[in-house]
Amino acid sequence: MKTILTVASASTLALLIGASAVAAQGTLVGTEALDDRIDDITEDAQDDLDEARDAARFGREEFRPGWSGNVALTYAGTSGNTETQDLALAGRLRYGQGLWNHTIGFGIEYGEDDGEKTKKELFAVYDANYSLTDRFYVFGLARAQFDDYAPFKQDAFLGFGPGYRIINTTQTAWRVQAGPGIRYVKDQLDEDDTEVAFIASSRLFHAFNETVFLTNDTDILSSDAGTLVSNDLGLNFAMTDTLSTRISYRTDYNDEAVEGTKKTDNRLGVSLVMGF
Repeated sequence: MKTILTVASASTLALLIGASAVAAQGTLVGTEALDDRIDDITEDAQDDLDEARDAARFGREEFRPGWSGNVALTYAGTSGNTETQDLALAGRLRYGQGLWNHTIGFGIEYGEDDGEKTKKELFAVYDANYSLTDRFYVFGLARAQFDDYAPFKQDAFLGFGPGYRIINTTQTAWRVQAGPGIRYVKDQLDEDDTEVAFIASSRLFHAFNETVFLTNDTDILSSDAGTLVSNDLGLNFAMTDTLSTRISYRTDYNDEAVEGTKKTDNRLGVSLVMGF
């Protein structure tokens, strides 16, 4: 069982960096690299907190009409004693029209180390929701993942089904959705299979008071190729107007894990965000 603990504090790390350092000096002494690390850590911590208050937990999920979204691109390369390249491109587009909401997500990751490929992954997700009432909705979900270094180098799913908001108040929100689908997989030996699959999800939110709330997100994807289960439990504290904390425990289970590896991975995370 693997456990990883991460702690992010923006204000503490920021004290280590002199804001007046010029770019050349920053590169030489390492402050520029630390600035980049600070940005990555604080953004990840803030994302954890923002996702916990997912607007879709409450009432109908509605984005503003028309298109919106964001795209990010990063590249890093080194030469000399080591030669590496790392490229990442990711984005999310949304389109809202009346009771329809569409979300498209995509990502590309590529890495090399001394001429040897270390990462080559492409993935895309499409999610559509249509609200029938304040409680009932229907969803369609499609995803595709291509990864040269995973047990399945191609893994795709297409499914649909109903969703229902069991509890729908500002203090407690719980919605579930499930449905059938088709899953296509191809392993590293180029053996492929197309089979009937089933997906089920649960999203639970409960506010203990104005500053403390709990979330528990569960997803299950099952087919003859294997069963994937993910559960993310989080406790969130808005301690002051400028200080927030999230403690999370994520469990990922794959009953068809690569031989020699464990079927279950666990990740303990602590995110602390302070502003002033």
